[in-house]
Amino acid sequence: MVGDWTSSELGELTINFDGKRKPVKESNRRPGPYPYYGASGIVDYVDGYLFEGDYLLIAEDGENLRTRQTPIAFIARGKFWVNNHAHIVVGNENADTRFLMYALHNADTDEYLTGAVMPKLTQGNLNRIEISHPCLAEQRRIAHILGTLDDKIENNRKTAKTLEAMAQAIFQSWFVDFDPVRAKMAGESKESICKRLKLTPEILGLFPDRLADSELGEIPEGWEVKPLESVANFLNGLAMQKFPSYGLEDDLSVIKIAQLRIGNLIGADQASREIEPKYIVHDGDILFSWSGSLECVLWSGGTGALNQHLFKVTPKLNYPRWLCYFGIHHHLSYFREIAAGKATTMGHIQRHHLSDAVLTLPSIMNLEVISKPVQALFETVWKKHVESQKLSGIRDMLLPKLISGELRVPAAQDLVEDSLL
Repeated sequence: MVGDWTSSELGELTINFDGKRKPVKESNRRPGPYPYYGASGIVDYVDGYLFEGDYLLIAEDGENLRTRQTPIAFIARGKFWVNNHAHIVVGNENADTRFLMYALHNADTDEYLTGAVMPKLTQGNLNRIEISHPCLAEQRRIAHILGTLDDKIENNRKTAKTLEAMAQAIFQSWFVDFDPVRAKMAGESKESICKRLKLTPEILGLFPDRLADSELGEIPEGWEVKPLESVANFLNGLAMQKFPSYGLEDDLSVIKIAQLRIGNLIGADQASREIEPKYIVHDGDILFSWSGSLECVLWSGGTGALNQHLFKVTPKLNYPRWLCYFGIHHHLSYFREIAAGKATTMGHIQRHHLSDAVLTLPSIMNLEVISKPVQALFETVWKKHVESQKLSGIRDMLLPKLISGELRVPAAQDLVEDSLL
């Protein structure tokens, strides 16, 4: 331990509010604006709140206490409700609440857990966790450095989510509802259409001014109905247990549905790098789980091996990446309905469902121009993911060094400032 640091039990550094927690059955919850927290974060939104301010929530039970696929401690802010699956504390006069969160991220808590089947962290054992810490002022400086990175990552997440929603809305308006065509047919002026639908005159000019009959009903004149499989390649992964790793230099993390859900490679199995390159996933690839939990993501969790039950989706011809991504999302509810209907097996879809799911598209030449606004939004979303991945790496490198006192604040501050330039 560093000379000017000391060790204390968590109970000596916190004020506990577990007595104010109150679980509410899902059937008794009334929808509202306030987050309802459980062991791993927000589980619902309700019409009332128990707490107001900044508090540290710590998981009380659940397998995540052992696997740590998501943080076991996190800050809840504002007005919110907490059930009885999360402890709730704040730092006392000797401790900064956010510093304690980071200290718990770095702490080995396995010896404090009980329960052979379902891990549990009782309040008594929570209070016994040993925390190494400097003076309060230094705690706040450490928390500020790590918090600056986390805040930037969260801002990137919110920005990416907003931009993705905007791109999704454009896709729906132009390629599903055909709003520019319908506006032309209604006699709306070009200026009004461009302003209302956020189009340039050049792009508006590429939309026809009438609809024509098709197998799907009315679609823009001159456009074609194309199945998803003609727009993108869907590469199914391998049974990676057949390709075991033979050592650290041969390790390649396996991307399964679990990794897809959490967006990183924490807890991933390892496979050999001696697989065909097409089965290696890189940041920026579109991944689509076709069984179990059907999800489609723009992967940014690091290089890995594509496991079975996942498709790596790549554009065919000159179709843009965003079209593959939003095309799948457009049909995701349909795919999930199919999977949910398979009561006797693990829910999944089959290849022919990718042919049954169709998109209505203009010519490749026109699509290239029409898609420019969506492409710009999509690439910005991707850049936010890439930046967040970089910042997460810096935070994960700094956290154990700062929390242990191995690295001092001035040196860490320089690293963070350089990363944010």
